[in-house]
Amino acid sequence: MSHLSERPEKPVVGVSMPHESAFQHVTGTALYTDDLVYRTKDVLHAYPVQVMKAHGRITALRTEAALAVPGVVRVLTGADVPGVNDAGMKHDEPLFPDEVMFYGHAVAWVLGETLEAARLGAAAVEVELDELPSLVTLQDAIEAGSFHGAQPVMLSGDVDAGFADSAHVFTGEFQFSDQEHFYLETHVALAHVDEAEQVFIQSSSQHPSETQEIVAHVLGLHSHEVTVQCLRMGGGFGGKEMQPHGFAAVAALGAKLTGRPVRLRLNRTQDLTMSGKRHGFNATWKIGFDAEGRIQALDATLTADGGWSLDLSEPVLARALCHIDNTYWIPNARIAGRIAKTNKVSNTAFRGFGGPQGMLVIEDILGRCAPQLGLDPMELRERNFYQQGQYTPYGQPVTQPERIAAVWQQVQENGGIADRKREIAAFNAAHPHTKRALAVTGIKFGISFNLTAFNQGGALVLIYKDGSVLINHGGTEMGQGLHTKMLQVAATTLGIPLHKVRLAPTRTDKVPNTSATAASSGADLNGGAIKNACEQLRERLLQVAATQLGSNASDVRIVEGVARSLGSDKELAWDDLVRTAYFQRVQLSAAGYYRTEGLHWDAKTFRGSPFKYFAKGAAAAEVEVDGFTGAYRIRRVDIVHDVGDSLSPMIDIGQVEGGFVQGAGWLTLEDLRWDAGDGPNRGRLLTQAASTYKLPSFSEMPEEFNVALLENATEEGAVYGSKAVGEPPLMLAFCVREALRQAAAEFGPSGIGLELASPATPEAVYWAIQAAREADASQGGQGLNGSAVNGQSVNDKAADAKVRSDAEALSGA
Repeated sequence: MSHLSERPEKPVVGVSMPHESAFQHVTGTALYTDDLVYRTKDVLHAYPVQVMKAHGRITALRTEAALAVPGVVRVLTGADVPGVNDAGMKHDEPLFPDEVMFYGHAVAWVLGETLEAARLGAAAVEVELDELPSLVTLQDAIEAGSFHGAQPVMLSGDVDAGFADSAHVFTGEFQFSDQEHFYLETHVALAHVDEAEQVFIQSSSQHPSETQEIVAHVLGLHSHEVTVQCLRMGGGFGGKEMQPHGFAAVAALGAKLTGRPVRLRLNRTQDLTMSGKRHGFNATWKIGFDAEGRIQALDATLTADGGWSLDLSEPVLARALCHIDNTYWIPNARIAGRIAKTNKVSNTAFRGFGGPQGMLVIEDILGRCAPQLGLDPMELRERNFYQQGQYTPYGQPVTQPERIAAVWQQVQENGGIADRKREIAAFNAAHPHTKRALAVTGIKFGISFNLTAFNQGGALVLIYKDGSVLINHGGTEMGQGLHTKMLQVAATTLGIPLHKVRLAPTRTDKVPNTSATAASSGADLNGGAIKNACEQLRERLLQVAATQLGSNASDVRIVEGVARSLGSDKELAWDDLVRTAYFQRVQLSAAGYYRTEGLHWDAKTFRGSPFKYFAKGAAAAEVEVDGFTGAYRIRRVDIVHDVGDSLSPMIDIGQVEGGFVQGAGWLTLEDLRWDAGDGPNRGRLLTQAASTYKLPSFSEMPEEFNVALLENATEEGAVYGSKAVGEPPLMLAFCVREALRQAAAEFGPSGIGLELASPATPEAVYWAIQAAREADASQGGQGLNGSAVNGQSVNDKAADAKVRSDAEALSGA
């Protein structure tokens, strides 16, 4: 076992315990960024001046009327920026734009003594606009040839030969929706400047170091003149990886110019209309199978809706391409990617970061093709699982392929799948207007940042004279339990009880140059760094203990806060050991560092090994569908997920449950709609509140929800043998959508490759049921094969008609 993965005697990792802030969460004592406003004197409030047009060039910006509003202190415009007027890393996101790029784009910010004064001031600002043509939908952009950023192509094998050798070839097109993060805490920042002109920002940010960098370049400062702190976030999900930076920069600019603290917090409508979403995608594809249903070749083009600026669209697209294989061996592949430029908010990171989009494409393909191949969808998937010695289309060997089959078999055993499928068949035979179905899908998700340089982490660990320990690390807490795991790692490495360890808020002046808490890498990177720092301290203390115990340092063990020498009854309590070390002038602080080894990636050739390891999982979902309305319920879900040797099992099970539910929301409920008409509200987000954007709630939960973690699953080369758990479970929800497809198909003849929109709302399921009812055996035989699939399906036409009617109804809301 590797040094990094080996666990000592009586470790604190692996013990189920509640979230470190759970008590504060449920009692309301946990502080979030906006709570700090009420502890800060003379705060000014920032409010955006939004332009409600999708695209146009600003010809005049008049602020005089705003300054006449009582309580308005200042209006911030581009002329006030002392540094670089840009909020992004690609320098394509002007903080104060002279061209409006989406409906609701903020072009100036008003500072007021109260939020109401700032709001009234923003309403008084006059903006004149030379309106320009806009591209609102992904299809608009594709037809107009509007793209930006890289257009990678991933190649493996001989695609043409693969198709020539295929017994069955199918083609199709699939467009699926974006998704709103809908974190409970909206974007917020609080900035002030101290007597030494140091800028200090409290920000709800997953990437404080990048917030620091952006604020510094906007203000024309160096990074050491800006400090960013993140206490905790009320949710992030990727939406706070890149997008908080501009809001923090506006607050910091206001504080710098007025000498007073500035608070910027978006209300829910502003957050929904001004911040980016998960990228919606369009996929066109051609796939070949041999006579046994094994994939021979795949040729696909994935187009991501990037919105108006690049943000993180390029790495999101790259991860989508790298995950189109999911758990399946594709010997010959040609996968092209491109990013559409549209006049919508700039889409950004969202849990899974493109991985879900890529994996959804192959799962949709297999779900549509299985009936036409005469195979059960489970059988088709299983036949194509990776085997030992096979590699991904980008050239990385697939490690632990046996775990793909292991979780698949275990979920079938745990869920009694064979017996239940027989019960479902009997139920369907007896119920003409209600159908049930059960689907099983698996996942293989790569862990690490695609950009190799981001795979590093730092920590600072301090031991005080009384034996108490304070840890600082570069990761941020957004409810996912990272801090809980880091406390467990520190306590385990030092060999002390958990109550001895406390964690400080994430700050850029304690640990520099940190990576975002993203890519499911938070525990791997920061845990490795904390372990490294604690090992340095433990080695120093072992030397002190050896002297006190009269033995060699190599024979001393610190377990549960007591140092003992092997073969001796002598012992030394932790507090006494630390005090002795202090009087012997032993350094009791250490900076830790960790970098993920074995990674390499060539973005030009799209080849390499970008991932440290793969997380595996499998899930089974049983659904029941009403044939009259398309309404459905999830009767039962069974999950088996691979988290290695769990650092904190209760936290990990919570992450699996939460990720699954969020994935099911994306695939079945969450339906973002935009006004694509030619009226005055073109480009407006129609679903800009929880009243029109449906989020998963208790009523959408499975009636029976069983989650198990794969046992005896040590991951060599990862901190204490664990695996990442933040993002992979989201993709387990594919089984819900596939079960809905299969249930809808039960209303028609066998052998039809049924299309299903995503999200598979009850409406979309109803139209799929109608398509199944209208199909006859001869139509089912054609299915996906031939030119028919390149046209628009009944389902798509109905969905488009509904989009238009919804847009007309909501535009007047």
